[in-house]
Amino acid sequence: MIATGTDKLRPAFGELAGLQKVSARPQDAMGSPLKPNAAERAADFSLRIAPMMVELAPQVVISTIGYSNNVPGPLLRMREGQSVNVEVVNDTDVPEYVHWHGLFTPSETDGVEEEGTPPVPPHGRRCYQFVAQPAGSRWYHSHTAALMDLHRGAYTGQFGFLMVDSANDLGRYDQEVFLALREWEYFLSTMDPDENQPDPNDPMPEKPAKPDLRPNGLEVSAPLYSINDKILGAGDPLRVQPSQRVLMHLLNASASQIHRMALPGHKFQVIALDGNPVPTPQPVDVIEIAPGERVDAMVEMNNPGVWILGEIRDVARQSGLGLVVEYANQKQRARWTPPPKWRWDYTIFGTTAPHPEPDQTIDMIFEKVPGGPNGINHWLVNGKEYPHDGEFLFRQGCRYRLVFHNRSDDSHPLHIHRHRFELVELNGKPTAGIKKDTVIVPAYGRATVDVVADHPGLTLFHCHMQQHMDYGFMALFRYA
Repeated sequence: MIATGTDKLRPAFGELAGLQKVSARPQDAMGSPLKPNAAERAADFSLRIAPMMVELAPQVVISTIGYSNNVPGPLLRMREGQSVNVEVVNDTDVPEYVHWHGLFTPSETDGVEEEGTPPVPPHGRRCYQFVAQPAGSRWYHSHTAALMDLHRGAYTGQFGFLMVDSANDLGRYDQEVFLALREWEYFLSTMDPDENQPDPNDPMPEKPAKPDLRPNGLEVSAPLYSINDKILGAGDPLRVQPSQRVLMHLLNASASQIHRMALPGHKFQVIALDGNPVPTPQPVDVIEIAPGERVDAMVEMNNPGVWILGEIRDVARQSGLGLVVEYANQKQRARWTPPPKWRWDYTIFGTTAPHPEPDQTIDMIFEKVPGGPNGINHWLVNGKEYPHDGEFLFRQGCRYRLVFHNRSDDSHPLHIHRHRFELVELNGKPTAGIKKDTVIVPAYGRATVDVVADHPGLTLFHCHMQQHMDYGFMALFRYA
């Protein structure tokens, strides 16, 4: 199923903006309002956590846990500044947490155990209350620790799109689609989940002089892929007309893998990263997107045919990570051609403006302990696994420069809760104006970001790969 919204020449994007006027009611994966049950009418939105079956393709059916019997869960669309109540019913035997990724929520409603949010109890319910801010492409997902249980947390189908609309409009589009990239049936393996090797020409400022020769431990892999709930070729195509402008909301809802997506014969005009408009929109052939990230891009439909929007890695695309894009009156076989040589670079979307001087610089060093207890890799932040009691402190209103030193051979999507940061430099290349809540720090790379401490309360920071988070790659910022 392709989640869509299709009002002819609706206004496009201001601050990822007033994409449409909507009622404050839950919506299904196609964007149609859901009708609340009589007992839930006080809530603006409702979600039900329960076991479900997902038919990825005929005769490819998996069992998982999902929201309201949909994968992705219901599209939640709300107005910026709206006071929102979300009623969550948990029909499973274990406690659950629903995290509102990218929203400026209080710690007690952020949906995170480490910040003190109460869980949704087994066979119970909980109402999450927050103000919808900031505007843009957000999402919601389980934030439950999984450890060795690959049927919990981000390994399940518990994820969905959340859009916060504002009144600012800067463009127009003909069709809007919501596309979640996903793997299924996770298992532990010694395989590297990311088969794209670092470019030998990449700067690696954090690479140690002496390599770690210990054998790598177990990582999480998956044999099946989908966009939303269908593998490539199994669902309806994305049907388009020549000259249409299609607004694509891409979400990487994976628990473990970075993806690179291309649409042969077309370019993506990237207009927002993690829901935040970029200062300098740019056309690209390939979008690289890590777990937790969102990319909003406009695509001009100017090359009639039948194409495959897909992962550039053959093994992932052939295992399902793709979608057929079909122009009207075109019925030929779907076509895939590899994209031209590309390099994903956040900094091209920014400016050269100077940054204010920070009040404090905090260095954060990330290291891997290969093949630790149970053969699982463990992760250190400044020499220690989580927790870091009293080590990372914010003072309200201060500007902090966080320097991420990745001294491992893995790329990491680093996420900060309840705040967003501005990218200052990546591997020594400066930029400004790019605001995100999740950033990929390349293997042996370095990224520097500025964050303003303007949302008091416990604030979790972690790698957005579930296994890395579960095995030490977290830190908690406290306000002094």
